Amino acid sequence: MRVYAAILAGVLGASAALAQSDGRPIPEPAAPKTKAEAKAKPAAKPKAAKTEAKSEAKPEAKAETKPDATTDGKGRAARKKEAKEKAKAKSAAAKSATNGSASTAAPEKSSPALRDSYNAIPLAERIDLQSDLAWGGDYNGPIDGEFSDRVAEAMRAYQKRHKEPVTGLLTPEQRTALATAIAPRKTSVGWQSVEDPATGARLGIPGRFATKTTPGPNSTRWSSEQGQLQISTFRIDTGATIDNVFEQQKKLPRRHVESSALQGDSFVIKGMQGLKKMVVRGFARNGQVRGLTILYDQAMEGSIDPLVAPMESAYVPFPNYSVASVAGLPRRKVEYGTGIFVSSAGHVLTARRLIEGCDVIALPGIGNAERVATERDGDLALIRAYGANIPPVGLIGTPSPSGDVTLVGVADPQAQGGEAAISTVPSRAGAAANDSAPLDTAPALGFSGAAALDASGRFTGMVVMKPSLVAGPSGAPPAAVISSERIRNFLLANYVSPTSGKPGIDETKASVTRVICVRH
Repeated sequence: MRVYAAILAGVLGASAALAQSDGRPIPEPAAPKTKAEAKAKPAAKPKAAKTEAKSEAKPEAKAETKPDATTDGKGRAARKKEAKEKAKAKSAAAKSATNGSASTAAPEKSSPALRDSYNAIPLAERIDLQSDLAWGGDYNGPIDGEFSDRVAEAMRAYQKRHKEPVTGLLTPEQRTALATAIAPRKTSVGWQSVEDPATGARLGIPGRFATKTTPGPNSTRWSSEQGQLQISTFRIDTGATIDNVFEQQKKLPRRHVESSALQGDSFVIKGMQGLKKMVVRGFARNGQVRGLTILYDQAMEGSIDPLVAPMESAYVPFPNYSVASVAGLPRRKVEYGTGIFVSSAGHVLTARRLIEGCDVIALPGIGNAERVATERDGDLALIRAYGANIPPVGLIGTPSPSGDVTLVGVADPQAQGGEAAISTVPSRAGAAANDSAPLDTAPALGFSGAAALDASGRFTGMVVMKPSLVAGPSGAPPAAVISSERIRNFLLANYVSPTSGKPGIDETKASVTRVICVRH
């Protein structure tokens, strides 16, 4: 009996040590057994206990040959649990790869045929499709109508989730189903796409919350009545680099940055500004930085948080088309542009599209003007204001547009706080084709019809802004400069003789005027 008691004590001690080593609770000691219970116990049990007790007597030897629950600090149960968690994580990753959106998985390369099929869809429908994919959580890129692997991956994610054949291009029926599902969400917040007259950018505004519009010289702000939500644009034309603007935005007063990233020609900053949640996006092109700032009270986060991602995607700093034209919205009742005096008899050169459908064409401080001619299937228009004594711009011996140019025009009143100042904007003209050269950056509204000067201040062409152009590599530029040679030919065809004049920005400003189109 004494021997048996010693063996039993060893077994209990080993069990306690094992429980402590793998984190399991130590069981309460069992009540002493009667002689009958001891006799009923199988003989193999004490023998197994002896074996286990002996193994505990030589822990170092065990550690040298094979790790055990009592020596490696991790019990068998813990290892099984870890293996199960790894298997679970692997399964979740596989599921994410199958059902995840394009924002969480690297987009796979798409074929040229898929790109061509996508570009065959009308531009307005491509814009709506990207917007709907962003609202559905499948897409997190720019809503610009252009094809990308990210767009294709978003469409694949949608098809996978709805158990449709995965082609990377939604069918008309699938696009309709997606739009039908998303439409109520947009309607509920009064979603609308707008053009910013101050910066030339395009953005999406939840009109239900942002009911006020406040224009500024280089920015526009949409806000709620009490300022709980503020959506502001900004434009920096001073040649500041994206790096400098990034650092400057982070250091603005009352800003607490929680995360920020600068990548290539864009940046994002998130955090708090005072008591408001903050998101700032910035983009650079050709020495100009355009950006978007979203601020909203924490009390509104339940309503605004789901709208931040769509607003970020909808912001296109350098758009390739006009929202009003693409969406089929009516032309503005009062539209502003620029004109250039090209004769001492009051002939004014301007953009054909600007004066389309006008009931009245007016030149501030001068009077009304009448139509003289428009370029057939082209961009030029000629109007005339009688009695005007304005010096004409010099057109004889002028060069074709190329390289760095300076644009001289009159921006839309909303872009300059209701003023009518003649201003200049630096830009760059690309390679000329069909007597026009694309501008890398579209100027603000109102510059359609503006003069373009070369580095020596010589007139080199007229700016036209084409809102209805198709985006993408095969589409025409959002703004272009019509060559001086084409302008001279147009004037001669309408019996207006080009004149000579002194080069220079100030001299050109004296020949530039605002053109106002009034439609009833």
